[in-house]
This record gives sequence, C-alpha cells and structure tokens, in this order.
Amino acid sequence: MSVTSVEKDFDSLTLTLIADFRAPLEQVWQLWADPRQLERWWGPPTHPATVEQHDLVPGGTVTYFMTGPEGDKYRGWWNVTAVEPSESLEFTDGFADEDGTPNLEMPTTTVRMQLVEHDGGTRMRILSAFASREQMEQLAGMGMEEGLRLAVGQMDALLAG
Repeated sequence: MSVTSVEKDFDSLTLTLIADFRAPLEQVWQLWADPRQLERWWGPPTHPATVEQHDLVPGGTVTYFMTGPEGDKYRGWWNVTAVEPSESLEFTDGFADEDGTPNLEMPTTTVRMQLVEHDGGTRMRILSAFASREQMEQLAGMGMEEGLRLAVGQMDALLAG
C-alpha cells in the first residue's frame, strides 16, 4: 500500500496523508485531473464515486456522489481555489443534499494536495484543514481518516494498470 502516514493534529486542526508511488508525477496527477480516473479511487472501495461535473480550474467546481453497498447516494462538492498541473491542487470539500445543493450545515474542509518527485517516483501529500476542533472531531467520527486511507490505497492498482 502506498500510504506511508496519516497524522491528525488537533492543535493545528489538520489531517495529513502522505503516500509514495512508483509512478511519475504526471501519471499521479491524472488520477485527479481525469474525472474517469478520479471516480475510480475517490471514495473507499465500498462507496465508489461518480463524478458529475469536473471543472479543475481556479473558481471551478467538481461535483460527485458516492454509492454505498445498499444503493444509498452520498453527494459532495469541491470549490477549486488553485491548480498547478502536475504539482498541486487546492479546494474546499463539502457535503451536498440529495439534489446536489451544498449542505452548509455540514463541515467543510480546505484541502491542499501536493505532488513532488521522491525516490524515483512521486510523493503525494494531502493536507485537510478544518475550521474548528468540533468539525474535525465530527468528520473523524464519520470515518474520514480511514475512508481517505482506503480511497488513496486504490491508486496503486490504477497506476500499475
């Protein structure tokens, strides 16, 4: 498995995942940039994603839903704030209602994903920042850490295929 660490820091209100891949930067970047590849790993294996909108530019929006084992749909959205192709991506990640409307009563996270060359491959760092300790604890209680670990763990097979 490519995930080398996941660290929660309640003082700085962050969750940081580090993953190392034996693949070039551009190939790892495509797992984010190509909506068909993104939906093959965004979400844990039991909750595959379907990407509906994918506008990966500053000011753009990504909308998706995950389908649970019983057919339940869980919708989400990203508001993209910064993009440096093959290097980094920043976005706000949130939950949405059944009709896709952002649910602002649920926590949002600010996500910064960075890719750097590392040991002949690529190191990916995903930093999720929370607005408050309560929001961080709420998302942790919903399984965010394990879900992210399982989701990113699917990248290896996609990069090898």
